[in-house]
Amino acid sequence: MVNPVESDLLLWIVLLPLLAAVFHGVIIGLVRRPTERWLVIGISCGAVGLSFLLTCLGLAELIQLPDGQHLLVDDVYTWIGSGLGAENLTVELAFALDPVAAVVCMIVTGVGFLIHIYSVGYMEDDEREDSGFQRFFCYLNLFTAAMLVLILGDNLVLMFLGWEGVGLCSYLLIGFWYGDRYNAYCGSKAFIVNRIGDFGFLVGIFTLFWAFSSVGSPTVSFREIEAGFDQIVNLTVSVPLFGESRVVTVVALCLFLGACGKSAQIPLYTWLPDAMAGPTPVSALIHAATMVTAGVYMVCRVSYLYAASPEASAVVAWVGGITALFAATIAITQTDIKKVLAYSTVSQLGYMFLAAGCGGFSAAIFHLGTHAFFKALLFLGAGAVILALHHEQDIEKMGGLKKFIPTTQWVFLVGALSIAGIPGMSGFFSKDEILVAVVASHVPGKMWLYTIGVVTAGLTAFYMWRLQCKVFYGKYRGPSEARKHIEDPTGWMMNPLYILAVFAALAGFIGLPQVWADLLSGPEDSNSLGNFLLPALVAAEPHALERSTEFKMALLAVLSSLAGIWLAYVFYVRRPELPGRIAAVLSAPYALLKNKYYVDELYDAAIVKPIVAISDRVLYRWVDMRLIDGVGVEGAARAVRSVAANGLKYAQSGLTQSYIFLMIVGAVAIVGYLLR
Repeated sequence: MVNPVESDLLLWIVLLPLLAAVFHGVIIGLVRRPTERWLVIGISCGAVGLSFLLTCLGLAELIQLPDGQHLLVDDVYTWIGSGLGAENLTVELAFALDPVAAVVCMIVTGVGFLIHIYSVGYMEDDEREDSGFQRFFCYLNLFTAAMLVLILGDNLVLMFLGWEGVGLCSYLLIGFWYGDRYNAYCGSKAFIVNRIGDFGFLVGIFTLFWAFSSVGSPTVSFREIEAGFDQIVNLTVSVPLFGESRVVTVVALCLFLGACGKSAQIPLYTWLPDAMAGPTPVSALIHAATMVTAGVYMVCRVSYLYAASPEASAVVAWVGGITALFAATIAITQTDIKKVLAYSTVSQLGYMFLAAGCGGFSAAIFHLGTHAFFKALLFLGAGAVILALHHEQDIEKMGGLKKFIPTTQWVFLVGALSIAGIPGMSGFFSKDEILVAVVASHVPGKMWLYTIGVVTAGLTAFYMWRLQCKVFYGKYRGPSEARKHIEDPTGWMMNPLYILAVFAALAGFIGLPQVWADLLSGPEDSNSLGNFLLPALVAAEPHALERSTEFKMALLAVLSSLAGIWLAYVFYVRRPELPGRIAAVLSAPYALLKNKYYVDELYDAAIVKPIVAISDRVLYRWVDMRLIDGVGVEGAARAVRSVAANGLKYAQSGLTQSYIFLMIVGAVAIVGYLLR
């Protein structure tokens, strides 16, 4: 078991953005007076920037620790205590930084800081009457703090607190412009869909706690769970409809249901495309640095649990692979620039789960990191395009913008090349590592999963190059009068884009896989990220494929990506009339993809409308109005009123002699009772 080292840094990594959010909340809710913008910017951006610096210090301290002892802890105080004797339950308010948490924490604070800086420029000229500059940054700070609690929490209860915190903040930020009813609906949808996954997550926590309680060591601490995991590996539990099942499999599947909600996997992915209703920096924060990565991080954090359950791992891999392909096919027909990127995120998250389910946990974290850089770059680049076109998001009304916003075009191109998996870019190395992990695994049907991964790579390149071509190349298709005002953003918005472009291009060399390290720089520089993560990922083991096999796999993935890029270039630059003709010939499949397989409509018809009907016609009209109000509340009132009106009112006649007579009768009755 790892011997942790005490560190006071971890509390402040979480506390700084939380204090900034509290400050803004007090000003907005109690003082109710506007704060100078420079102060809002300084507190909000400064808090996240300092958290990033403290994370860097924590990472440096972690690296200097001896091999096998890479763990920093900060035990603040005992939060919950119950029970007596040796079997009591104690939940500490404690934070822990291991290699996996350090990498994800660097991403959250680093990319989150850049998004905060970008937001200053993006929200500066927002004139919607229901928006507030300070309220926006209050929510951003709270979102960052909640994600940091989720990452650094040293037990399942604290992780769940952060888990629910990011859910709340997503609701607040997606529906930030709540004066628009659609935005409010999208925020509510995200919140409600995630509650389904959260139920599974809670059941998983309770089941795991029950398992450890049954062997006499109740705990929710990650360190204690891992140390005593062998005690529950062979425990079984009776599951309705499924009979006896291993506890580890039940827990793993329940936790994965929670991950499907947070990380938008089938069947709980439908909230994420609608999350585009919020301001674009919110989309970047949700998709790149915070909420949607929570599920992947959680699965990797308990990698030993999935390593012990091949059945659950297979489910994770297949759900991830199917989601990756499914979302990519939808993305190729969407016309909203942000929704193309949203379905891209769903697909890329599927890639991460595909890796985790195949035991490639380090590959999943590697892709989580590269994805954070190129997806934040793409979303913030899309935000620059949207602002330049005065909040136009339809790519059919764009085109030829390379002439008007050349700088934005170049940085967006870097992100598109990276996500497409072009050799040398960060996305190429992380995707290659995932595909290798799939082939090297023992998951049933792994070659089908590999095929899905390669096809998805081609589709990803196609829809991203389609987006690049329709936005920046060809002829401008928007209103002619808008041309005069199209220009690149400056200052606050562009500087984060430059930094993200550098990392989107070069971050892959941090986790250079063995085969590419041998080719480019030598074995001593191989996969430094994977080696760093290895002690924290129980199931992460080096793959054992021949070098020639890996090169062939990489070549096949690159050819798939290049084919997608070439096809998109032909369709949308050389022969722009072809897509319309193909859509007319294949009208039914095109309509199916354009309408997102009608999943939202199916959910609406099968789930939403019946629940609304039952709620309105049964629960509201009969149970609430007629039973509770009519019989319970109003019925009781009518009964009292009837008794008072028809009986008790005659006891108050106002005649003195009547009262004297009743007093005498009562006195005689009492005396008679006593004498008897």
